[in-house]
Amino acid sequence: MKILSIETSCDETAISIVEAHGSQQNARFKILANQLASQAKLHARYGGVYPMLAKREHIKNLPLLLKKVLTKAGLNEKKPKIDLIAVTHGPGLEPALWTGITFAQELACKWKIPLVPVNHMEGHFFSAMIKRSQTSKNPRSLTSRNFKFPILALLVSGGHTELVLSKKFLKYKIIGQTLDDAAGEAFDKVARMLGLPYPGGPEISKLAEEGRKSLAPLLNKEGVGGGNSKNYHPASGTPPRRGGDKIVLPRPMLKSPNFDFSFSGLKTAVLYLVRDLGRLTPALKTEIAREFENAVVEVLVTKTIAATRKHGVKTILVGGGVASNKHLQKEMSLVTQRLGVALHFPHPKMFTDNSLMIALAGYFHRNDKKPAINKIRAHGNLHF
Repeated sequence: MKILSIETSCDETAISIVEAHGSQQNARFKILANQLASQAKLHARYGGVYPMLAKREHIKNLPLLLKKVLTKAGLNEKKPKIDLIAVTHGPGLEPALWTGITFAQELACKWKIPLVPVNHMEGHFFSAMIKRSQTSKNPRSLTSRNFKFPILALLVSGGHTELVLSKKFLKYKIIGQTLDDAAGEAFDKVARMLGLPYPGGPEISKLAEEGRKSLAPLLNKEGVGGGNSKNYHPASGTPPRRGGDKIVLPRPMLKSPNFDFSFSGLKTAVLYLVRDLGRLTPALKTEIAREFENAVVEVLVTKTIAATRKHGVKTILVGGGVASNKHLQKEMSLVTQRLGVALHFPHPKMFTDNSLMIALAGYFHRNDKKPAINKIRAHGNLHF
């Protein structure tokens, strides 16, 4: 089955063509073509995504990317041998979503092939369930991981922070979510406070890592510290005390009896800190970035592990843009190894918004009852 997938939920225009075979436990995918146009530089001047600008760029980019993927895949532009079109219909920015949906509807009608709407967050879920094939020399060959239920997915991005429990294939339950800012959103806002460019997550992480390297000699000498210390147990629910720290930020809802998140208070704590400090030296910016990232990661890991224990989880998936955070990957790996729970992250090219993950979800939903092509609508706040 050849699938053409379209992703326009935010500021990434992406189209892929994927050839898919097999069932859920032995699915195989071959990437025939994959194109993405990022708008990050355009939105940097606003410090975030400007919806109507994103819409305009999607409208401009979609036909250009379509031509590229069809050519790359060696398919006829007028009547390509495509079996299914998958398109993101939410959640996301509705003006942006509509551009992809309308484009997909036109193609489905023109080519007379089925169209399946895909939940963007489910795409992030599936992105961590797929790995590069061990039996193929083709780097574009992907296959399903060996996974066991129950599965817990930590989905962290600029707009969402969710813990999703799955006890059966294609069945989901949100057991925890942010009550205000998402983790990625908090990263971007704190980066803006520190005078760092958009997108802020990678910039914060870069500074934070510099801070850990400079603090490492002291941590090793005193035997205390954050993620680099053997005494750090993020699942314990106790905020670690770091030798040499000048700044300590709160860990919101770390000990709450549920699995929900809140990062607004942490963001506000940084705001007041920056205000009180006045002039921020490079050293202070580095220290704030390190402690902020420590706080976010500690909350994410602690909540995930608490949910894992309560629900007897066998497999943890981490997806979304924040899943690319190296500190989060390291801390999550340390704890899951102790628990004996399988942990999976997406391939590096599938961390951020992409159309490959939409193709995966579309393939697994291909036999579901699909709405009529003209009935598909954009849902900015779509849930599982």
